[in-house]
Amino acid sequence: MQKYHKLVRDNIPDIIRSNGERPVTRKLSAIEYKKELLKKLQEEAKEVFEAKGKLETVKELSDVQEVLTAIYKAFGIACGDVTKMARKRRKERGAFTKKIFLERTE
Repeated sequence: MQKYHKLVRDNIPDIIRSNGERPVTRKLSAIEYKKELLKKLQEEAKEVFEAKGKLETVKELSDVQEVLTAIYKAFGIACGDVTKMARKRRKERGAFTKKIFLERTE
């Protein structure tokens, strides 16, 4: 028996069953779901950081994108609003293209 206590993709219980195991699941409330989505985003971002090579990085980034899509829907956020805000912040604060690493201020 292995314990997970985390949000998983919709088909994971079926995959577990096909491996001869029995998943124990429950449906989250709306509040729990939002909280778990944010935790899942952290988990997936960590996996991007730990990815080795381009293919694994792309795979992990696709997981981040899937979680973000679910977050937008759960929180009632339009993807276009996020894009618009990103454009605004890029204009005000810049992007990350200059590879600037701030060491300190004096």
